[in-house]
Amino acid sequence: MKSSRLLSILLLLQTRGRVTAAELAAELEVSVRTVYRDAESLAAAGVPLYGDAGHSGGYQLLDGYRTRLTGLAAGEAEALFLTSMPGPAAELGLGRALSTAQLKLRAALPAELRAQADRMRLRFHLDAPGWYAEHEETPHLARVADAVWRGRVVEVRYRRWKAPHEVDRRLAPYGLVLKAGRWYLVAGTAPGTAGTAAPPPYTYRVDQILAVHETDEECALPDGFELAAHWRRTQAEFHERLHPEEAEVRVSARAATRLTGVQARALAATGTPDPELPGWTRAVLPIESQEHAEAQFLELGTEAEVLAPPALRRRIGAAAAATAARYGAAPAGGPDGTG
Repeated sequence: MKSSRLLSILLLLQTRGRVTAAELAAELEVSVRTVYRDAESLAAAGVPLYGDAGHSGGYQLLDGYRTRLTGLAAGEAEALFLTSMPGPAAELGLGRALSTAQLKLRAALPAELRAQADRMRLRFHLDAPGWYAEHEETPHLARVADAVWRGRVVEVRYRRWKAPHEVDRRLAPYGLVLKAGRWYLVAGTAPGTAGTAAPPPYTYRVDQILAVHETDEECALPDGFELAAHWRRTQAEFHERLHPEEAEVRVSARAATRLTGVQARALAATGTPDPELPGWTRAVLPIESQEHAEAQFLELGTEAEVLAPPALRRRIGAAAAATAARYGAAPAGGPDGTG
């Protein structure tokens, strides 16, 4: 939303001339401090923007400077249409606004760029959720998004996995993230909440919000907070917690192709040729738990062998022996049961 706000500031200055920070803040429904930061971002990006102090001061663009959509390169025009997401936009209550914006953008483009943008729109479609993901209702998404945009504290009733399962929270919303078709709210504890001392932001599933009330209390982003960078750190920390243990294994070339994610990367980084089995690779792989690893490596069958830790090796050996005992010898008359 910051990029949209920066463009709005640029267009306001372009159409109105000199505008004070207070007027920009009122127009965009943000704090004056946010306007100051946005003005610094525009200047850093090369926009010839300057400000005058005093009662009659304000921000102004250098005479003659204008931004034009006709300055878009072909790839940039195509990218704008490729990144549009009508589904999520509709969930946020912005479906009509997105369609209107695309129509205006298309009308403003030169004929050549318009044809390329149309080709991109017709030949590429973004569908973020996985194949087996069920659609989850998020009835409070629009209200949460409004609070994020307006910078307002919200009071929510939230359902979590541990007891007590329903809790009340006062949150300072920092941003919304769409991950694999599911919306997440990144928020801090609102000022004034008892027993809090500015803890780090926490992540909430929007579909688990049972009720939401937007207050008139303003909240600002913490100094230096950047949503995308915060989400990347959160993802990295999640994956570290997800695989707290390790297992030394050797795998065949066929089994190696079935490893994915962090295990595939670990195999590529630490794998060495196995000295006993030509064509096999030995490596130390991260695992979630011994129970999870048991099921995973049993699924690979004879194409993988766990060497350590000993407890995991014994678990897999016992499970394999029990499986062999259950199936027993082949029926009399031949391996396929025929006479």
